[in-house]
Amino acid sequence: MKKLLFLFLLISVSCITAQTEYDVKEHYTKKEVTIEMRDGIKLHTTIYSPKDTSKEYPIVMQRTPYSCAPYGENQFRSKIGPNETMMKEGYIVVYQDVRGRWNSEGVYDNMRAFIPKKKRKQVDEASDTYDTIDWLVKNVPNNNGKVGVWGISYPGFYSTYALLSNHKALKAVSPQACIGDFFFDDFHHNGAYLLSYWRATAVFGYMKDEPTTKSWYSFPDLGAKDQYQFFLDAGPLSNLDKYYKEDNVFWQQLKEHPNYDEFWQSRGIIQHLEDIKPATMVVGGWFDAEDLYGPLETYKNIEKRSDNYNTIVMGPWSHGDWARTKKRQAIGNVYFGDDISKFYQENIETRFFNHFLKGSGDDNSGLPEAYVYDTGERAWSTYETWPPVNVEEKTFTLNNGRLAEITTMDYRFEEFVSDPKKPVPYSEDIKMVFTPRKFMTDDQRFAARRPDVLVFETEVLEEDVTMIGDILAKLKVSTTGTAADWVVKVIDVYPPDAKDYPETQEYLKMSNYHMMVRSEVLRGRFRNSFENPEPFVPNEVTDVNIKLQDVYHTFKKGHKIQVQIQSTWFPYIDLNPQTYVDNIFEAKPEDFKKQTHRVYNSSKIEFSVLKK
Repeated sequence: MKKLLFLFLLISVSCITAQTEYDVKEHYTKKEVTIEMRDGIKLHTTIYSPKDTSKEYPIVMQRTPYSCAPYGENQFRSKIGPNETMMKEGYIVVYQDVRGRWNSEGVYDNMRAFIPKKKRKQVDEASDTYDTIDWLVKNVPNNNGKVGVWGISYPGFYSTYALLSNHKALKAVSPQACIGDFFFDDFHHNGAYLLSYWRATAVFGYMKDEPTTKSWYSFPDLGAKDQYQFFLDAGPLSNLDKYYKEDNVFWQQLKEHPNYDEFWQSRGIIQHLEDIKPATMVVGGWFDAEDLYGPLETYKNIEKRSDNYNTIVMGPWSHGDWARTKKRQAIGNVYFGDDISKFYQENIETRFFNHFLKGSGDDNSGLPEAYVYDTGERAWSTYETWPPVNVEEKTFTLNNGRLAEITTMDYRFEEFVSDPKKPVPYSEDIKMVFTPRKFMTDDQRFAARRPDVLVFETEVLEEDVTMIGDILAKLKVSTTGTAADWVVKVIDVYPPDAKDYPETQEYLKMSNYHMMVRSEVLRGRFRNSFENPEPFVPNEVTDVNIKLQDVYHTFKKGHKIQVQIQSTWFPYIDLNPQTYVDNIFEAKPEDFKKQTHRVYNSSKIEFSVLKK
């Protein structure tokens, strides 16, 4: 349990594994206070202030559900702030346990809904942020009256929420790997339940009665290390009730709200991102299996509906990699370059906060609109818009195993049998872990060789092709059943002479490596509406459109572009019974049936490429 707790704390930038010789205790004083919110609830807040009091400093704050540990004014973190450079330059660094978590009072509400027009003592995370900032600028000595907020993952969500606080002292915010909507991030992807997140339900589902510095929840003892076999043996989701009882509030909420109803809609933060005033820098990783939707949609919505300083940074990272200081940046078997996170921390993140909190604070930090990493070219690029305008639209047809710019109007098809008893694994290398990371670039040869995975591939490329922006799969499908999930994967097929990296697993070779570049799932019942699901009509040709998140990847000359289509992705997502039931969380064993799915050759993949 201690190992899993540490994994969750890693999600917060506060717990970076890199060691540093810089002694925080030598340069900072630490104070713990409780700040009273407008409704009387008190939130635990930790303040690190530079010992050099000869000048004023801006405040950078992180609000977290993952603990402000270590507790006690004589107990110091080994590293504070967004990065080491900022820590050494000097900031007042603040951490706060959010309402209802750890050493703060109140009742926790997972992804608490924003209240646009609050009355009297109504509260949400925006009002808690406002009240906290107001107290800090009035009570912390030597602050310069400017506040910044940052956070990764769930703290990233609270960072986005800070944008809605409207406190005049808040000048710069960086939501990083920020959750945008629980029906499309983390626990769901396009309505499909992420079974890989199931163990995390312990973290978010159990409530506590009073402030505490000790963990009040525990993870279920599964007695297994093989995640695939454990969930396959467990059967329907309802069988997991024996691990989470009614006292796990979030498990009950997941089961009671299988569709995108008001419960989930109200918890989405993206729809509220308008008229934003503070400078914003959204950060994400191209290979973040947890939160890719959130950063991209957060940036796009602020850009569309506000007139503030708004930038985006996307690098070759998995969840939170940019906050670490590892020399070689690799995801699984694939190496992308050296000191990429160090470059980001020193030349992008520090520059952003210094400009708006220490510098002139005007709308020109010198950073571009978009700082993005080409994961095929392995190099940073900058653009004045994202996606850039210098692109050409492409449409590839899925035709008899080929992926090419051809058109066809007939209704030939390829078909496969999808068996819930033998689902396609998301990786060859599955362990009992919280959300997997390396699989986002994993070798997909194992899947290409299965009969229940369709493969469409270009000829060997005669020149580089840079795919940029989002991808839309416009499938025409049918099924013998009444329900199905549809998974689309875009893959970079390496040439036979590709060299191994030091990170490449011993049993693999990069020769003919099938690197997953982008992938997404759509629960077929939501093909027309996430609010109002509907069954398929057996054997009827049906449109299923799947938006894959943005990509920036150059498929090099000599490589091939491949698309794989399948219907199971286990146990990353849960099993679809393939017979329609109102609520999959209540499906019975007899509901799970083998079905035949067809993908017609009029199906298409639409994407953009950089113009030469």
